[in-house]
Amino acid sequence: MAEAVYLLCALTSLLCAILLFRSYRAQRSRLLMWSTLCFAGLSINNTLLFVDLVIVADAIDLSLARSGTALVSVLLLLIGLVWEDR
Repeated sequence: MAEAVYLLCALTSLLCAILLFRSYRAQRSRLLMWSTLCFAGLSINNTLLFVDLVIVADAIDLSLARSGTALVSVLLLLIGLVWEDR
């Protein structure tokens, strides 16, 4: 059951990134671009979570890569929010 949740989270993040990108192409808002990059990174993070916990299990530890992608994703959104505030 947990495997399905991991996959659904990855697909949901990817769908959000796609929809945000479509809106960015139409409106050219920088905040939409930063949000798109954030959700694309979160999609990668969720995919790495699935690979780490389900596919490779105990063979390889991907926790550092997962934490790094989550950190970069949230920092991208934070940068976008700070720049749009100015």
